[in-house]
Amino acid sequence: MLTLFRWLLRLTVALIVLLVLAAVLAWYFAVRSLPDYGAKFEMQGLSAPVEIVRSTENVPHIFGQSDADMFFALGVAHAQDRLFQMTMLRRAAQGRLSEIAGPRSFAGDALARRLELYRNASASLEAQDADTRAALEAYAAGVNQWIAEVNRNARGRGAPEFFLFPDQIAYWQPADSLAILKLLAAASSHAAADEILRARLSLAWPDHGPELLDGVGGPALPAYASLFEGVRMGAPESHADPAPTRDPIGFLAPGAGLGANAFAAAPDRTAAGGALLANDPHVPLTAPSLYYLARLQLSSGGVIGATIPGIPAILSGRNPRLAWGMTPAPVDDADLAIEEIQPGNSGRYRGRAGWTDFQTRSEVIRVLDGNAQSITLRRTENGPLVPGLDPALRDVTPPGHVAALQWTGLSRSDTTMSALIGVMRAPDTQSAASALSRVVAPAMTVTLADDDGVRQLVAGTVPQRDEAHPTRGAMPAAGWLETAGWADSAGDIRDADARDGILIATEERGRLAMRDLRLERLLQDREVHSRDSFIAAQLDTVSPAARALLPLVGADLWFTGEPAPAGTPQRQRQDALDLLAEWDGEMSEHLPEPLIYAAWMRALQDRLIRDELGPLADDVRRLHPGFIDAVFRNRRGAARWCDIVQSAPVEDCTTIARQALDRAILDLGERFGPNVTSWRWGDAHQARHLHPGLGDLPALGWIVNLVQSVSGGDFTIALSGLLGGGAQPFEAATGAGYRGVYDLADPDSSVFITSTGQSGHPLSRHYDDLAGLWRRGEYIGMSLDPDLARAAALGVTRLLPEGE
Repeated sequence: MLTLFRWLLRLTVALIVLLVLAAVLAWYFAVRSLPDYGAKFEMQGLSAPVEIVRSTENVPHIFGQSDADMFFALGVAHAQDRLFQMTMLRRAAQGRLSEIAGPRSFAGDALARRLELYRNASASLEAQDADTRAALEAYAAGVNQWIAEVNRNARGRGAPEFFLFPDQIAYWQPADSLAILKLLAAASSHAAADEILRARLSLAWPDHGPELLDGVGGPALPAYASLFEGVRMGAPESHADPAPTRDPIGFLAPGAGLGANAFAAAPDRTAAGGALLANDPHVPLTAPSLYYLARLQLSSGGVIGATIPGIPAILSGRNPRLAWGMTPAPVDDADLAIEEIQPGNSGRYRGRAGWTDFQTRSEVIRVLDGNAQSITLRRTENGPLVPGLDPALRDVTPPGHVAALQWTGLSRSDTTMSALIGVMRAPDTQSAASALSRVVAPAMTVTLADDDGVRQLVAGTVPQRDEAHPTRGAMPAAGWLETAGWADSAGDIRDADARDGILIATEERGRLAMRDLRLERLLQDREVHSRDSFIAAQLDTVSPAARALLPLVGADLWFTGEPAPAGTPQRQRQDALDLLAEWDGEMSEHLPEPLIYAAWMRALQDRLIRDELGPLADDVRRLHPGFIDAVFRNRRGAARWCDIVQSAPVEDCTTIARQALDRAILDLGERFGPNVTSWRWGDAHQARHLHPGLGDLPALGWIVNLVQSVSGGDFTIALSGLLGGGAQPFEAATGAGYRGVYDLADPDSSVFITSTGQSGHPLSRHYDDLAGLWRRGEYIGMSLDPDLARAAALGVTRLLPEGE
């Protein structure tokens, strides 16, 4: 027995030693990929020495003698800090994530192939102007020189994630940057998803279903089923995941529906006499952030702001004389064309001139730990067939038909990259507008500011539809109809009017564009603005939706009845209503009112629509304030939604509001306890910055994901979009990946922040050092003064031409 005990003891000690050694080795190889920011490197492709001065926050300030060297060094800096992110973005655009992530990425890869993101990007390379091609080539050379350095000196494969994924890191190509920009355009568009939902609502309730999306009194549309004569279409089904989670693979996905705020004040509306501009793009919250801060010293002057690793352009920022911010334009940039397959011949479809052959080719998608799969890509005169665009697409596709996508991003001569790089060099708003005439996709609202004033314009390809279009692009239409097509209006530049020196842009549409309304009030209520007032506006977490809806929904519920006994559901309802009656709509993480409001409105909308829409109600996860407003105002008889048609009594809206509140309180009580006043919005509303690649792994996810409670909500200016379903419906899934406020009266007082940190390396102190500042609404300064950049340098990386 003693001998057995000794052997067990020895085995236990040996196992502990092996585990410690394994941990030490894992740590050693992981830290090998941490870059030395004070090192010197000899690199091919440079014409002269370049310095990358890293600020305290690890923001690279790049100094050299030519623009080509600047873009080369930006490629090095991006690759040093975000190589894994860059390769993930490239794979997503190429449709090659399945090679490292397995079957779960197959559907996304197939869609990227069908949209031909990479093929169209490659074709667009020749359409770029000479300066842009030179920038793309220099940037790719810089990325590749860092990859070569990693391989030559065993620098931990460039990022610790690469130890867990197969395949070598392919060298960067200029087309890769264009492909990521195509992916960004695809992620910015939600037009096709809106068409599908609108058609499904029409199928569920032809007379009134689309009111949910368009509001009551929206444009009159035909019943969707009537568009396909003689075809029987079934009721829409539910396609919602009962326990939705965010995709832990990839930083961007087509149809994500990105957003942003941008606003500006002319010099005569500012205290210091210089224009002000603020911009904060909204993206899925990831670790690291989609955005990366950088400064380049171009021949036209210094330029500083937010980049996306893989793209050699400042997407939002400033140079010495100009500031700019970009917002996805509220443009319907995509249409679905329903194509009829020729009976008895699946290789032909009904075109405008008769039965026509599909353009067909095949591609193979390699799948990790699985068999490679071949997919057939088919195209019609309207565009590529997109069976995987949306799980609900089959609900609106009649039997014997398929769906093709018309989308502005399908251009094979897309010069958007040339426009973005042109803006970086522009000295004023007029020159920037000229550069922006080359934008194709995504269409964007660009807010500009210079010493003379502010300007806002819509740039990009805008579809021009036939006046006789059967659905005006609001729902899918028969692809064989001449009137169902469109003509491109490329390079369309449309100026927006500045109202009293104030400009506002969001991606919202419709009569109740909540953030627009809130920004308009905040900016027009002050005669004179400062940088601090713009920061306050950018960080505003008052919900205009709550302010608009609560007085309507609770009009007949406030202060009614005698006080109920403590601990009863009636008392909980009274306590909740008492809190909401005194609430100003501030979606603070420290308050119970935002949680009560959000749960109430979610339950209320579900109760209003479920009996009319049936299973489709499961797929409606976003609150539609315009719809609820119309119902409770009974606009054009919209109160009809309050009656539950399956019940004998005729319910009124007050009854439904009370029932929804009781349901919400019951659900919250089960999660957070019976005391209403002890609930906190931040307990349910947490921002989860997920690591694409490792975020879903139980042990590593705890290390690489960032979780923090935050204020805000779906309709606050400081947007914090909700997941909307599953066990954590109030989780913050989207937010401002970047915030910038630019003050042209004192340009170096401009401020910037991203949602995580500059490094994508989980063991770097710069992986999450900006996350706390971002959560608290703080910023960092970034100066174009070289002396200030060097004064507090974290390190200076010196890149030397080979041989020096």
